[in-house]
Amino acid sequence: MTKNLDNDGLRAIVDNYQLFYIDLWGVIHNGITLHENAIFTLKEITKRNKEYVLLTNAPRPNSAVKIFLEKMGMEKKIIDHVFTSGEAAINYLNKNHLNDKFFHIGPPRDFDLFKDFKKNKSEKINESEYILCTGLYESHDQELTYYKDLLEKYTNKKMICTNPDLIVDRGNQRELCAGSVAMVFEKMGGKVIYFGKPYPEVYNQSIENKNKKVLSIGDNLNTDIKGANLLNYDSLIISNGIHKNEIKEKGIEQTAKSYEAICNYIQSELKW
Repeated sequence: MTKNLDNDGLRAIVDNYQLFYIDLWGVIHNGITLHENAIFTLKEITKRNKEYVLLTNAPRPNSAVKIFLEKMGMEKKIIDHVFTSGEAAINYLNKNHLNDKFFHIGPPRDFDLFKDFKKNKSEKINESEYILCTGLYESHDQELTYYKDLLEKYTNKKMICTNPDLIVDRGNQRELCAGSVAMVFEKMGGKVIYFGKPYPEVYNQSIENKNKKVLSIGDNLNTDIKGANLLNYDSLIISNGIHKNEIKEKGIEQTAKSYEAICNYIQSELKW
């Protein structure tokens, strides 16, 4: 049974945990503005000497996301807790594909992900050794059939996906993410290596987490909550995020079940 924390707040359970993995987009901000109650909660967690990581499936280096959050008005001492799926992917690529040619699928803003090995970027997919997917092209950001046609002849190549999210809400606008392209590629028989939630690598790279009691907080059942389930962490779903309408219509138990996920707690927004 999922316990609702809207009345009691996170303060009611904070002492049960040593470490908190907290999603950024959908929990701390909506892509445009910071959520004040969430920021206050982070400060209260710190006062109680608890550790937390702002773990995000952003397909960009830590440094790029930190700049984005600074412009949004986030304080530096909070920004320092950020760890991205892009950073985890960079570490992997530097170890395993430093000199390999790659073909990039994603918007220009993601170019800083591979600035250290940009000389290896191929303009032609047939001349690449692997495909690096960080998102969708700006000119084809709503049409997945474009990517099916693009990738159809290249399912023998490995794809590195730096954001397993299928969708994200920027304010009131819903956008497709790299995970949607990767899903198309997999359905055609291609092999994808994912970096980000729900896959363990991004959790383990972000902080020392062994033998700690952990709570994972997020608004995405496919990534935040499923990641917690896979690692045997407790989880808190924020219901005003991407599953808002589903939860309103079917309730959290039925909605979670449809995604094969288990939530220990639910809150409409992250609030102390």
